[in-house]
Amino acid sequence: MAGELQQQAKQPVSATLAGPYGHPFHPILVTVPIGAWVGAVVFDIASHVVDDPDFLARGAMWLIAVGVLGALAAAMVGFLDLVAIPAGTRAFRVGLVHMTLNLLVTASYAGNFLWRRSGDGPSGSVGTGQLVLGAVSLAVLGFSGFLGGKLAYHYGVRVADEATQAEGFVPAPQRGLGRRSS
Repeated sequence: MAGELQQQAKQPVSATLAGPYGHPFHPILVTVPIGAWVGAVVFDIASHVVDDPDFLARGAMWLIAVGVLGALAAAMVGFLDLVAIPAGTRAFRVGLVHMTLNLLVTASYAGNFLWRRSGDGPSGSVGTGQLVLGAVSLAVLGFSGFLGGKLAYHYGVRVADEATQAEGFVPAPQRGLGRRSS
């Protein structure tokens, strides 16, 4: 029974939308918000140590926006992966927590973007509150990423089954020394 449920979680709901078997799109798409939001925090901190911080404050604001858009794309595809997991399983509960945390982080960053955009927009060093909100959001994202890793690497969600994985460990045919290969 557990094996059948696990096999269900490995198959895409829609290969066109979520990625084919063994090649899910969600892990690829999450690199956009992660990279953008890490970059935003780096820019936030750097805005406190340079002489002309305006460009860093503006850059951080736009990195946050790119991250929010990327997170929404990753969330849509991730939701398709979530519905492939049988309800009532540990993996499904972990997936729900992962999704909820990611949506909260995305909402936090969307609010942070609007906060920075209010008034005349960013000027000078990034405010302490905005920097702290970004750093805390990034920490929560890190924990959620840990849960995403648990889904993939511990529970094997959307990961090829062991028989498919074993194909990669069959010894490759040896080519003779001194022979030219075509």
